[in-house]
Amino acid sequence: MAFAVGQYKAKTQRKRNNAVTIMVNWKNIDTVLLDMDGTLLDLAFDQYFWRELIPRCLARSRNMHPDEARDELFALYADVQGRLEWYCLDYWSDALELDLRMLKAASSHRVRFLPGARDFLNTLRQWDKRIVLVTNAHGDTLAVKNEVVGLRQFVDEFVTSHELGFAKEQADFWPLLQDRLGFDPARTLFADDSAPVLDAAARYGLNAVIAITGPNTAAPDNEPGEHLSVQRVFHLI
Repeated sequence: MAFAVGQYKAKTQRKRNNAVTIMVNWKNIDTVLLDMDGTLLDLAFDQYFWRELIPRCLARSRNMHPDEARDELFALYADVQGRLEWYCLDYWSDALELDLRMLKAASSHRVRFLPGARDFLNTLRQWDKRIVLVTNAHGDTLAVKNEVVGLRQFVDEFVTSHELGFAKEQADFWPLLQDRLGFDPARTLFADDSAPVLDAAARYGLNAVIAITGPNTAAPDNEPGEHLSVQRVFHLI
C-alpha cells in the first residue's frame, strides 16, 4: 500500500511482529527533526523517574503514605500537562522541594537508546542528512542524557522548547523553530511519539509527520493514530 506523505511516497510493509516499515523517498528530505524521549531514547527511564522514583522521594520527604504522595503528585502533573512547566526541572524542583537534578544524575544509568535508534542515526549521517533533535526536555535533562548515550556524535543541532518559550504541543512553537533552523517544511521529516505534538506539527505544515508507536520497551505499544506510524525509527529505513 502506498501513502502520499507531502510530496514523498511512503510504502508500508507489515513484518511478522506487526511492525510497519515505511519506505520513504529520502532523496526528497534534507532535514530530519527528531524527538528525544520515546523516539530515540527509551521512555522507560522517564516513566520510572516521574511515576516511581519521584513519588517515593516525595513520600519520604513529607512523611506521607506512598499512595497518598502518588495521588497528590499525579494531580499536580495533570494540572500542567502539555504546558512548558510540565517539562521543567526548575518548576518541579521548586514545587516539590526536591533536588531533581541530583535524582536525574543518580538514576541516569537507566537511560538508553530504543532498539535500532543508533543504527538509524548512523544511517542518516551516512546519507548526509541534517539531524536536529527537538525536545520538550529541560536543558539539564538533555545534558544528563547526552552524557550517557552520546547524542552529540549523531545530532547536528539541539533545540529545547525551553529555549523557544513554548512546548511542542503549542502552535507558537513551530514558527519559532522554523525561524531558528530555516528548514523547508516540504523537505523535512519529523518523528515523535506524542499525538498532540504531531498534530501541532501537521497543522503548521510539515508534510512528513511520523508517529512512533513503541516509545517504551517496558510498556505496550501505543495505538496508531491518524498519522502515518512506525513502531521504531529504524523502520523508516
